[in-house]
Amino acid sequence: MPVVLAGPVLRHIDARTVTVWLVTSGSEAPEVALFNDAPVSINTHTDTVQVGTYAYVHLLQVVPEDTLSVNTVYYYSLNFASTERQQAWQKTAANLFYANEDAFSFRFQQQLSNVLHGSCRKPHHPVDDALQRVDDCIAQEFSHQVRRPDMLIMSGDQVYTDDVAGPMLQAVQQLSTQLGLFDETLHGAVVNKGSELIGHPHNFYEREKILPQTELNTPLSKLFFSAKEKPVFTSVNAHNHLVSFAEVMAMYLLVWSDLPWQLVSLDPEQVSAQYRQQFIDEQQALENFITALGPVRRALAHIPVYMIFDDHDVTDDWNLTRDWEDEVYGHPLSRRMVGNALMAYWLCQGWGNKPEVFKPIIEQAQSVFTSDGLARHDDFIDILLDFEQWHYNLNTSPPVCVLNTRTRRWRSESNAKKPSGLMDWEALCEFQQDIIGKKAVIVVSAAPIYGVKFIEAIQKVFTFFGQALTVDAENWMAHRGTAHVMLNIFRHFRTPPEFIILSGDVHYSFVYDVRLRFKRNSPHITQFTCSGLKNTFPENLLKRLERFNRYLYSPDSVLNIFTRRRNMSVTARPVPEQKAKTLLNQSAVGQLIIDDDADKVICKALCANQQTIEFPAHQPD
Repeated sequence: MPVVLAGPVLRHIDARTVTVWLVTSGSEAPEVALFNDAPVSINTHTDTVQVGTYAYVHLLQVVPEDTLSVNTVYYYSLNFASTERQQAWQKTAANLFYANEDAFSFRFQQQLSNVLHGSCRKPHHPVDDALQRVDDCIAQEFSHQVRRPDMLIMSGDQVYTDDVAGPMLQAVQQLSTQLGLFDETLHGAVVNKGSELIGHPHNFYEREKILPQTELNTPLSKLFFSAKEKPVFTSVNAHNHLVSFAEVMAMYLLVWSDLPWQLVSLDPEQVSAQYRQQFIDEQQALENFITALGPVRRALAHIPVYMIFDDHDVTDDWNLTRDWEDEVYGHPLSRRMVGNALMAYWLCQGWGNKPEVFKPIIEQAQSVFTSDGLARHDDFIDILLDFEQWHYNLNTSPPVCVLNTRTRRWRSESNAKKPSGLMDWEALCEFQQDIIGKKAVIVVSAAPIYGVKFIEAIQKVFTFFGQALTVDAENWMAHRGTAHVMLNIFRHFRTPPEFIILSGDVHYSFVYDVRLRFKRNSPHITQFTCSGLKNTFPENLLKRLERFNRYLYSPDSVLNIFTRRRNMSVTARPVPEQKAKTLLNQSAVGQLIIDDDADKVICKALCANQQTIEFPAHQPD
């Protein structure tokens, strides 16, 4: 059993705090040593949550006695009191150091000039993992004296709990058993406990038969769908949707670290004959992902990493409509599934962004995660569902505002099937107060604020017929109230003059430069959408959609006056060497390069195939 199952992952860093996340197989948390030219005097605060017999999640907060110096490389090491465990850890840690290094390191940077971002990392998608490019960027600091990026922002869908390959599900369940991840009693399910899913006839590729069902009661549904019922969870890949907390927790360990894969053995013979070839094909697609986990794990230990959820971190179309919420939260199993994913998100992603805001959650968790297993499970889920501090701000220059576009939504009162606004009025007002009067700001929104107009038009048509779920109609302009408030924020005279939006979600990449029409002092708005880290859009379909968008919504098209963005001029940056193309369909991590005033914005896509593509800015005549 590895001493450290996953991590270390470097999380929130400021002048007074260094945060490190990891999962160990034993209860002992390591001590942290911090140094540059000499040891740094520190105090350490450690919070630990046991999630299984051999699984302990630790968040280590290192507090230097003196503030950190900017633009300085610091080194850190993890040390276990047990000699045996320390020796075993040192052998593993050696694989996570860069050439000629013998410790982990980070560069503390307050002035942002080089920010990486990306989203949508599906393990079995048949492309390489672009997160390997982060490892390349950090390695250049040691080999070519090129300063590493300042931080990595992951803007959603870091895991896909609703779209799980058969081999991944098999690995999840084997790892859950090996580590003794806490089991749970399930209500409203065809099994009594989560562990009983193993060996169930519908365990592989037929989990939609286990999930809660809802009637398709709209005329359009009955016209296009022959079945009378469908799973509450809307993913077309719900065949292997994760159910229990143990399953989701095991998934996180398998996507963050290579070591848990050494504890599992994939066997196609364990699935029924009709799905065996699919299992084998998915296993081949997973091989590159598993191979890349070593470099990815190394990268995440050497650069501050910030995260925010999107729907697939929990389930497809999470909180998309009021009708969806009524269906899902009204059923004990579907409510538990959402809660389980949110519990694992808090432990593995949200907690490390701003640890201090989760102190009340930690206090509650001590009575939930016990050595005997999970207690007060549903009560704790209620606490997480009511929690409103998933968003956060970073006190950098320029400041970074990471939006929560999933749990504080502006629900439609006129029609329960209409898409909810991505943020409600109160959340938008808080956001405006956070940015008002600033000279420049970087805003992270999982979904692009400015999307492809033709795609949004298609979503609007489906929404009119009550089928918002069919086309994932969750864009900023889909809800009148949210769109109106957000666009007014851009028009406010105290909105930052330099405004950068980082987004993902859509599985293709593009850059928009936005200006207000008929206003002399318009803010400079640059939206850089980069998606996915390991996902792409269907190639032929994207070509058709882009072609229709170019023909129907050109800058001088009369159709623009029917959009909610009619008072804004949106200019797409071209994809180099691809005639008339503005959408890049490659797995990539985005690289944002800005100067001190953030008035010069360079956007690059670091593609998984080792290409680097820069979107050239529009040059005015």
